[in-house]
Amino acid sequence: MSDTHHPLNIETVHHIANLVQLGLTDEEAAAFLPQLNAILEYFALLQEVDTESVPPAFLLPGARNVLREDNPEPGMSREAFLSNVPASEGEYVSVPRVLEEA
Repeated sequence: MSDTHHPLNIETVHHIANLVQLGLTDEEAAAFLPQLNAILEYFALLQEVDTESVPPAFLLPGARNVLREDNPEPGMSREAFLSNVPASEGEYVSVPRVLEEA
């Protein structure tokens, strides 16, 4: 393992959750803690792999894009679409506020 690897703690899990605006209880943070530490340990292990002699794999021999034809088709009507949303106001979808007032 790398000397720079430091296991996460509950406060760090709460900080990460706060950065992505995800409210976690202490119990949820405690449940995620070992999972996140295992992921970081795996990344630390990958950092130890010597890849100096391995060429980049962004151009694989024989690789090609597999694309389908772009055939535009009529979409769903506004009325049909709005009949499938939980809440609407007039012609618009109504969603909860995500950002806080400044």
